[in-house]
Amino acid sequence: MASSDLIIRNATLEDLSTLLEFEQELIKAERPFDVTLGNDPISYYDIKKMILDEDSKVIVAETDGKIISSGYAIRKKARHYLNHEYYAYLGFMYTHPDHRGKGINSKIVEELKHWSHARGFKEIRLTVYAENVPAIRAYGKVGFKSHLVEMRLE
Repeated sequence: MASSDLIIRNATLEDLSTLLEFEQELIKAERPFDVTLGNDPISYYDIKKMILDEDSKVIVAETDGKIISSGYAIRKKARHYLNHEYYAYLGFMYTHPDHRGKGINSKIVEELKHWSHARGFKEIRLTVYAENVPAIRAYGKVGFKSHLVEMRLE
């Protein structure tokens, strides 16, 4: 796939069924990292609401008319003691397995960074499971650095 064949665009409500499938694939991929996830069926996001919300941006990558990747940025309120009031939070990063390793996720992240900076966000964050080494490596390639480690105790 040549990068000229790749289209990065805003998600629409017509994309919802594909995005809901992506969400379930993402949950399935993350289950091994998180014993606290509830029993299926579960959902992480209200994708329809995010598509319609002006304080969020859901984008997709498509090739040959088929959606192959997704991501979102949403506006989040920062904790009161931080040096910024709001920040952009990225999530829903999913690329179909047939298209991984081609730099598509980095194009999604770049588009979401542009949206975030255009809205004045100086801080952009995301979360990733500590054991998800491929994801950590991919986010590192686009400039993210580890910041906090969340720990839990049963």
